[in-house]
Amino acid sequence: MATVFFHPLDSHAQERPVTVSQTRVQATQVQTQTNTQPATTTPSSLNNRRRFYAPNPTKTIQPTQLPVVNLHAGEREPAVVSDTTENSFFPASFHDWLTQDTMTGNWAGRRTWLIDKGVTITGHYFQDSAGNPMGGKSKDVRYAHEIGINVDFNLKKLTGLQLGLFHFTVTSRAGKGLGETLPALDSPQEIYGSPTVRLTLLAWEMPWNRYVSTNVGEINAETDFETWSIYWGMNNYCQFQSNAICGMPQSIAYNSGYSYYPTAHPGAWVKFYPAGNNHYSIQFGVYSVDPSIANTHNGWKMNLHDAIGTFIPFQLVWHRGGKDDYSGPLQTNIKIGGYWDTSEVKNVYSHLGTFDIAARYLAVAPVANVRGRFGGWFQFDRMLERDSNDARRGTSFFASFTWGDPRTSVAPYFVDAGITRKGTFPDRPNDTVSFGMKMLWVNRKLTNWVRDIQATGATDIYKPSGEPAIELNYGWRPTPWLLIRPGAQYIWSTGGTNRYRNPLIVDFETGITF
Repeated sequence: MATVFFHPLDSHAQERPVTVSQTRVQATQVQTQTNTQPATTTPSSLNNRRRFYAPNPTKTIQPTQLPVVNLHAGEREPAVVSDTTENSFFPASFHDWLTQDTMTGNWAGRRTWLIDKGVTITGHYFQDSAGNPMGGKSKDVRYAHEIGINVDFNLKKLTGLQLGLFHFTVTSRAGKGLGETLPALDSPQEIYGSPTVRLTLLAWEMPWNRYVSTNVGEINAETDFETWSIYWGMNNYCQFQSNAICGMPQSIAYNSGYSYYPTAHPGAWVKFYPAGNNHYSIQFGVYSVDPSIANTHNGWKMNLHDAIGTFIPFQLVWHRGGKDDYSGPLQTNIKIGGYWDTSEVKNVYSHLGTFDIAARYLAVAPVANVRGRFGGWFQFDRMLERDSNDARRGTSFFASFTWGDPRTSVAPYFVDAGITRKGTFPDRPNDTVSFGMKMLWVNRKLTNWVRDIQATGATDIYKPSGEPAIELNYGWRPTPWLLIRPGAQYIWSTGGTNRYRNPLIVDFETGITF
């Protein structure tokens, strides 16, 4: 009899444990932001984080394969997903191509053969375009994209031994970001990123039994701590183009040594499941703090040579729900966590340059070194309803609050929230409409320091306070492998001050699963 495991990769609670040979290996389809900038970064600099990486993945851009659902009288039966590429590299018809799971199909059966043997290969292309017809420092249009390849190895299938899973992901980025020209503290493009090819994941994951799972290798904290939940096979945070919302609450990335996608840092985590399922879990992690990994020439860095400390997160998770979002109890998740960061960095006054403050003022700022940073978070998400006459349709909601060390955090308080409706028009059960918001509060120490400078008669310095923003978009999914998502964003006090007119942003996303 096979050893029974509870597979931690599954986003939903499992009502019963599964074996490693039965587990669903999820493809890692992802995104972020960055730019070609100097070869060094200052750990505590929001400017450098914004230039090199504003974290964020869209782990899943499409709903998973729809289960069979019971439709009421008068409802149309959903189109049956066909795949005629089991025996051919090309689909039998244009309709078959549009209804197969991925754009490239099954490669004349080779893809299915590899999966049966324990090797799952997936890929994605994702682009973010954004322009501001009004507001901001200047009007501009920017484009950025990511191409990613992911390979998951089921070691049980490959070796016959219960050795868990091995993951490998590589990403390549190009393009420019609108956040630098607005300016904005959080980029309007979740995927704007360093124009380089980099290692994103190289890890061995082992579910030892129903109660303990581990992961070790080149990983990042974003995939496991203060991160998203999965609804209908989709990342609930990344139903938005704004990097303020997509991926995880952004403040933790520039307030600490939290490692984010698509960077990979030496690290490990352990998760305990006291009940033998993921209704409850206790999670701990340890990750190298190395800002130089974000540099474009360090995409394949896999050592501790420039590490400045260790990021140590912990998290408690409470989950309820059915085996999927189409049946059973409505999914609900509560996550409470915190972290300790051992690195030594400069205090919050080192962030003043983020707000376009003249060098003569920065020269007199009380910058000092601080060792050890800390913070915490609270996250809540829930499926608010599932349509009674069509289980494919429903509404989900999320909200989070993040707190950071006031000695070093440029944004010690950060809130984001969003709501997504899946199923829009009568014949569009997989399309979505999403509305989200974020509120970033700038550290009062910076606000008060600038106020004191203004009191001396200075008129060329602007007081930082915060940066609220909202986004509304429509996710059109004409095929299981294609996402087209137009939307709009509005930012108040862009760049964290009232220096520039509030920008209206028109955005457009496209995602393809290979």
